[in-house]
Amino acid sequence: MTDMKTTHSKRHLLRQRLNSGKLLVAPGAHNGLSARLVQDAGFEAVYMTGSGVANTLTGGADVGLLTMTEMTMMARFCAQAVDIPVISDADTGYGNAINVIRTVREYELAGVAAIHLEDQVSPKRCGSIAGKEVIPVEEACGKIRAAVDARTDPDFVIIARTDARGATGFADAVKRGQRYHEAGADMVFPDALLSVEEYAAFAREVPGLKMFNMGGYAKKRTTPKLPLDEVEGMGYALCILPLLALRAGVQAMIDTLDGFKRDGIAYELRQLEAFADRPVENWYEFTGIGEIRTLEDKYLPADAVEQKYARTAGHKPGDRENKEGVKG
Repeated sequence: MTDMKTTHSKRHLLRQRLNSGKLLVAPGAHNGLSARLVQDAGFEAVYMTGSGVANTLTGGADVGLLTMTEMTMMARFCAQAVDIPVISDADTGYGNAINVIRTVREYELAGVAAIHLEDQVSPKRCGSIAGKEVIPVEEACGKIRAAVDARTDPDFVIIARTDARGATGFADAVKRGQRYHEAGADMVFPDALLSVEEYAAFAREVPGLKMFNMGGYAKKRTTPKLPLDEVEGMGYALCILPLLALRAGVQAMIDTLDGFKRDGIAYELRQLEAFADRPVENWYEFTGIGEIRTLEDKYLPADAVEQKYARTAGHKPGDRENKEGVKG
């Protein structure tokens, strides 16, 4: 088990990092395991992607089908899996300003360090897809003020996202960004701008911290893919890559299932050989059974633990290989 940092310390760390003047990069995760992979890869923060959670839980599109309960459940799993800050999608706040008050409290209790709230009409949809609509700016500002007032930890970061570019144009996105900053948002997030020039102009014209979504996961690019030093140079403090790992993982699953359908067990045997000395070679140890064994030794009666493992067959937790010499 990870020696977890406290929730407040992770939030304080995120605050400091965002104000450092150096770009913070947070790849996306959709559950606790993928959050841990982001941490293990050496990143300083993880982004819980609402699109990724929606896609994997429902098997369908991100069109506002998930509830706050489902999203905060997954946010809690992510936050508990890592000791780096988790920045989470909170969609539209699941209602009006009154609903946002509860939304903030529930995400705080889930242990995340930051959330972003968007100004889309509910039901919302993935930001890079056409068909978006936005609520009136005054209503959106009220939701931001409610979010700021509702938080109990002053280090909990409130990010205001505007989807106005795809709905009402770039000029309105800039105006909304300015208004959301004035309403008290800690950071402003212009989603799905269409060019490098638009991102640069937004950064110049909207004060305070800004967030960049390096999303757009279609063959025809809907948002630009830029070198990270260029994003930093524009003045953005945070860059997320929501589906970077998830999309690659899904393609690997497609390839594996197709290969097994074609070649049967011979395909899996070749795959197992390819996994030799890779992190997932021993899946049980990779997913933490050795750590559970350590805790058993620490807290359970020693004789009972020894007998339990002596009289049963299978992978021995803590060993890289079974006693019989069979990997996994």
